[in-house]
Amino acid sequence: MPAPVTSPPPPGPAPADGPTPAEGPTPVVGPGTADGPAPEHGPAPVDATASVDAAAPADGPARSPWPRFALLVAILGAAAGSLLLWSPTALLDGGLSHGMPWYWRGPLFAAVYAVGTVAFFPRPALNAAAGLLLGLQEGLLLAVLGTTLGAAAAFGLARALGQDALRRLLRGRVLVALDRHFTDRGFRSVLLLRLFPGLPFQAANYGAAVSGVRFGSFIGATALGVIPVTAVYVAAAATAREPGSAGFLLSFGALALLGLATLVQVGRAAARRRRAVTD
Repeated sequence: MPAPVTSPPPPGPAPADGPTPAEGPTPVVGPGTADGPAPEHGPAPVDATASVDAAAPADGPARSPWPRFALLVAILGAAAGSLLLWSPTALLDGGLSHGMPWYWRGPLFAAVYAVGTVAFFPRPALNAAAGLLLGLQEGLLLAVLGTTLGAAAAFGLARALGQDALRRLLRGRVLVALDRHFTDRGFRSVLLLRLFPGLPFQAANYGAAVSGVRFGSFIGATALGVIPVTAVYVAAAATAREPGSAGFLLSFGALALLGLATLVQVGRAAARRRRAVTD
């Protein structure tokens, strides 16, 4: 006679004396379990890895502008100190006027003029050397070219290495004034600064670099604005061998008029500052 078929026992032994799972209380599932429901109140669990990633900047930490500013100061200090070892006018007089092929004279003169401008050498002396060595026409052309190249080099150095640091130093009214005059009316502001001989040429280079003036506007206004003052100095030097000539007298008369215009402009600016303070 065949044995009766019985169903297999359920997996796992049942507790001997305790209640069956159907009769016992529902187990409480904590918030940290995988299958339990999320708590209705209280903050959601924080993912430490995500918080660290969110706190880190996207492009890495910001670089400090002071090392670049220190490099700029070192470069300008070395350029100014180099004038103790060499003189641009002496180099021009000894190297470009005797034994120099004519096709090298122009580029070398413009390069020496540009380096002298960056090294804070007085521009009137360089203009006078251009007039004495090269005459009025060639001297004027190369002096304007050298001035523009030197201003471009100073502007590029200050914009690349010192703009961020200088903008932090020149807070408040000074920075606002620079932005107002150079950024909003860049070409016009640089042009006016170049037209007056009494205003420091190098200071205008670095002041414009700190502001937001565009490089093209700065170069164009510089090349155009330095022509009158440069022409006066070059013409005076070119005609210096004839002190009573018409060209010599006209050049010095124009220089006197430019100086007077500079004094008038400085007086007007001082009057505006006094009115702003009293108001």
